[in-house]
Amino acid sequence: MFSLPDASFFEIVAIWSVFFISFVGLGYALLLRSQILRHDKGTSQMQEVWNAIRTGADAYLKRQLRTILPLIFILTVVLFLSVYIIPPSPEALDRFRNLTLDKVRLVVGLGRALAFVMGAVFSLIVGQFGMRMAVEGNVRVASAARRSFSESLKIAYRTGTITGMLTDGLGLLGGTTIFIIFGIASPDVLLGFGFGGTLLALFMRVGGGIYTKAADVGADIVGKVEKGIPEDDPRNAAVVADLVGDNVGDCAGMAADIFESYEVTIVSALILGLALVSLTGELKWIIFPLLIRGIGVISSIIGTYLVKGKKDEERGDAFKSINKGFYTSAGISIVAFLFLAHYYMHEWRAFFSVAVGIVLAIVIDEVTKYFTHTENAPVKGIAESSKTGAATLLLHGLAIGFESSVWQIMVIAGTILAAILIYWGQPAVYVLYGVAMTGIGMLTLTGNNVAMDSFGPISDNANGIGEMTHMEPKARQIMADLDAVGNTTKAITKGVAIGSAVIAAVSLFGAFMTDITRVQAQMGVPEHLRLLFTGIRVSDPTVFVGMLIGGAVPWLFSSLSITAVARAASLIVEEVRRQFRIPGLMEGKVKPDYKNAVDICTIAAQKELVGLALIAVVSPLLIGMVLRVEALGGFLAGVILSGQLLAVFMASAGGAWDNAKKTIEDGLYGGKGSECHKASVVGDTVGDPLKDTAGPALNPMIKVINLVSLLAAPILIQYKNTSPGMITAIIICAILILGAIIYSKNGRLGFKRIEKKA
Repeated sequence: MFSLPDASFFEIVAIWSVFFISFVGLGYALLLRSQILRHDKGTSQMQEVWNAIRTGADAYLKRQLRTILPLIFILTVVLFLSVYIIPPSPEALDRFRNLTLDKVRLVVGLGRALAFVMGAVFSLIVGQFGMRMAVEGNVRVASAARRSFSESLKIAYRTGTITGMLTDGLGLLGGTTIFIIFGIASPDVLLGFGFGGTLLALFMRVGGGIYTKAADVGADIVGKVEKGIPEDDPRNAAVVADLVGDNVGDCAGMAADIFESYEVTIVSALILGLALVSLTGELKWIIFPLLIRGIGVISSIIGTYLVKGKKDEERGDAFKSINKGFYTSAGISIVAFLFLAHYYMHEWRAFFSVAVGIVLAIVIDEVTKYFTHTENAPVKGIAESSKTGAATLLLHGLAIGFESSVWQIMVIAGTILAAILIYWGQPAVYVLYGVAMTGIGMLTLTGNNVAMDSFGPISDNANGIGEMTHMEPKARQIMADLDAVGNTTKAITKGVAIGSAVIAAVSLFGAFMTDITRVQAQMGVPEHLRLLFTGIRVSDPTVFVGMLIGGAVPWLFSSLSITAVARAASLIVEEVRRQFRIPGLMEGKVKPDYKNAVDICTIAAQKELVGLALIAVVSPLLIGMVLRVEALGGFLAGVILSGQLLAVFMASAGGAWDNAKKTIEDGLYGGKGSECHKASVVGDTVGDPLKDTAGPALNPMIKVINLVSLLAAPILIQYKNTSPGMITAIIICAILILGAIIYSKNGRLGFKRIEKKA
């Protein structure tokens, strides 16, 4: 099955070792699962709340699956047929040289379609299984908080690590399996794998984001602001929907998001690596990124297992313990990469490219932490501005969000510049490979990053369960401390996710130029006119127009997603208000109907995500057909730049507002119920859809647009936009985008049906 005739014995062993390591990562996830499930679930009252969260999350995931499956089926067929429009690559013909052209088409078409399904299924597994384990973990964290800080920290972090190791194991398994089967023909198939994971991440990230923030905003407006009751007060009808939302948004959505970044970086690295193999005849360019990923899995296992508090510690430093695990994994990885570069690559440039990626992840961690952690000046400044009201607090948070975008993009620009300098003087494909390896390095510690992210909603849910069941103050304080740290870890992983999205998109940008150049060579285009030689010329007016439109798309996407949250949140507000008018509810004599709020959020999220997904999939096709492929390159550049700046601004501002509120709730400036607290709740409510819906949704959107462009460009370049078929396709795409915008902006009919059901 494995076919690389020039591979050395070491390289063959290395590939199979990486394949085996992917199962080690999955086995570690199962081991942690068995450890978590052995812990008790607390009192019957705690289990009652937990069961409501679990039921709501399951209902959402089942409905989401029904929404997604028809589109998956359609796109599987499209990807299979795409190989009959553009012929298989010369590498695919060489790999299957014993077969006729028709049979090669059949094999590659089936491989691409099945890889798409595999990427989608793996993304679904990471999101759904990881989220279900988070639900299993939250009640156990709450129960453990009654005994010790150390035990509750360990359960929360290791539950999140399960999702991280699923991301590592399945991402590595998919890419390695495709490489083992298809060898040098892997690029023909890998795009399907990346697209499957990316598309599912878009659905899960957008749908989960709308769900979680509709519930959160609605619950806060009525509960905290209007009624003056605590965040997770059991009398609030939306409180269970809010806790469910933490799981479907921050666990399932973020896990799928980072998983597709993990996929996309390995896809682009292997595509560019195979381009270098054809130039140099050395297989090391494609073996090296796979080995890097394998080392990352092992280092993440070691680092994540070290995260635990000291025994008998009443209020430990959870963030310090989590950082210890992260830096341990980073240190192990760097040392291992150094040996690999010296003894296998026999050069240092590849090592420096990967090391720069790890440094990028660490620096983004620190920059994000600076702007969002409760102990740092930005959050303290926002909290202080609450003394003069909500308006000044909002203005201060906006300024912090804008500034954080500047520094993060400077860090990313410096990283890409370093990758360029490392391969200075080499052909462009080497530089693009260096950028791709930076992405590989950045996501080396994916297991740690996803564990840090899932730690946030798990701790948040545990804190909510504690408040709803009136647990003792000591346990509540432990959970509140973990929750505050979880807010920062969530913000950090959002920063890493956004940064990795940009690096992955730049890597795909390189693959985009390489693939088009290859098709141009097959078409007989002179070398000096091919895209890799000419580059994307901003001086060309059509390219500039493409870049302008690309820069606008993230703003449209964000506008529609925030509008969706506002629309759904208004329904939650009305529902919670209605239930508060039920006699005896405020006195605690009558229980609220949590299911109605859960149903409203579930239906709203599924209805809203369809239009947004259509915009991401269809817009690059329309630009490519109307303005042609070079302008499509400009469109991609605009999407990447604008999307990164906007995503970081929203994530950082929202995270800072949230933690400013938490510092006030801990007793600063009058504590809960004070005028400062009310101002901070307004800031948190505004920031919620920014940091948990619109901002994170831009990550998969950027990569969906890039992958659709990469899949479509080799086809579009062969047809004139004046042909009847292209004109028809242009009209259909324009109608789809216009319809998606109108559907997303209007949405009234769907919400009438929701109100009737509720």
